[in-house]
Amino acid sequence: MRVDELAPAPGSTKRRQRKGRGTGGKGGKTAGKGTKGQKARGRGKVNRGFEGGQMPLKQRVPKLKGFNNPFRVEYYAVNLDALTDIGLSEVTPEILMKSGVAHKGTLVKILGRGTLSIPVKVSAHAVSASAEKAILAAGGSVTILPLPHKIRPPAKGNQFTNR
Repeated sequence: MRVDELAPAPGSTKRRQRKGRGTGGKGGKTAGKGTKGQKARGRGKVNRGFEGGQMPLKQRVPKLKGFNNPFRVEYYAVNLDALTDIGLSEVTPEILMKSGVAHKGTLVKILGRGTLSIPVKVSAHAVSASAEKAILAAGGSVTILPLPHKIRPPAKGNQFTNR
């Protein structure tokens, strides 16, 4: 046997079908694609994510990440050890701003990290329970300042029932 004598077995190969070449024979006219419709025309394919003209899911789903609470009250945290470093007998947000501990226009909350050895008169927008306990134990006093008009205090209970 030689290379030029190699051939497939009789009947194992067929001619390829020439579809869509007239109405005679199998695969003519509509070429096996049925009648009309998107899959009968052109490539018959649609882009990935295409939903037939309906707004695709990837465009319907909102793109927001997270949530900005409009009622959030944000405080600038100042610890007791920062009050000790200042070494004054009276502390207000203005004094904290001038000494560089707090920023201008921020609400100040006193937190309980550190200790106090001298009595301090503290005025702040909020004070934690541990800080208040330490200030009173050192012989000082605590005054809670009212929140500015532009900031609403957090609603008690359900926010929709109090309106």
